[in-house]
Amino acid sequence: MEKLIITVATTGAITSRKETPFIPLTPQEIAEEVYECWKAGAAIAHIHVRDKNGERTMDVDIFRETVDLIKQKCDIIINLTASGGIDSEEERLEPIIKLKPEMASYTSGSVNIGPDIHSNPQHFLEKLASVMLENGVKPEIEIFETGMINNALAVAKKGLIKPPFHFQFVLGVPGGMPATPRNLVHLRDSIPEGSTWSVAGIGRGNLPMTCMAIHMGGHVRVGMEDNVYLKKGVLAKSNAEFVKRIKRLAEEFDRPVASVDEAREILHLTK
Repeated sequence: MEKLIITVATTGAITSRKETPFIPLTPQEIAEEVYECWKAGAAIAHIHVRDKNGERTMDVDIFRETVDLIKQKCDIIINLTASGGIDSEEERLEPIIKLKPEMASYTSGSVNIGPDIHSNPQHFLEKLASVMLENGVKPEIEIFETGMINNALAVAKKGLIKPPFHFQFVLGVPGGMPATPRNLVHLRDSIPEGSTWSVAGIGRGNLPMTCMAIHMGGHVRVGMEDNVYLKKGVLAKSNAEFVKRIKRLAEEFDRPVASVDEAREILHLTK
């Protein structure tokens, strides 16, 4: 198998200090958490940012400050969200155009997430893919249910997403596919041959899904965007605790963890 790529999603758009007092919210806090996760073995940082009130935002200046602080500390692959809040299409595209990260999330369809609708109509999917292609940004194709794979491949047929593809399965979101072994195997079997994939399980689904990915040859995403508990009733005090646990498990299963440069090679990224 390829070495295991660990992505850390430190913050997300929904988790708040009500769920955990340990979630990083400011650019300085996020950068420090990413740095500690990089030291622990994470190769990719999936970045959401918050405003001064701790609310989700796509403010490009906050993204820039956060990314600059991270880059001062380490060479981790930056993967910016394209869906940090309920914003206009232009606001969602701005961080990609102005900051040109190595990767950015590409949620290939609309989905209910609890009480909200994460809207990604077809015209926006084509526009987002075109912007990523023009700016040399690799799409991390986020999949919440099987139909999203077909949506992404339809855009790819128009030449707007280039293979080899990288899919990020997000399982267990209220409104999306449940985090079950059957669903993970189904999604893995539904993507084109030669693609890479990673999985994030939400809440209690996090550890089972990531352990399956280690055995199945996929990659993993962990962090407080997806889950705040190390085990029932025990809050993680840092995102690095999740990274360290996955690295420890991977080593037990004889699946070495990829360095940043090795992750770039696996994902066909150009620094």
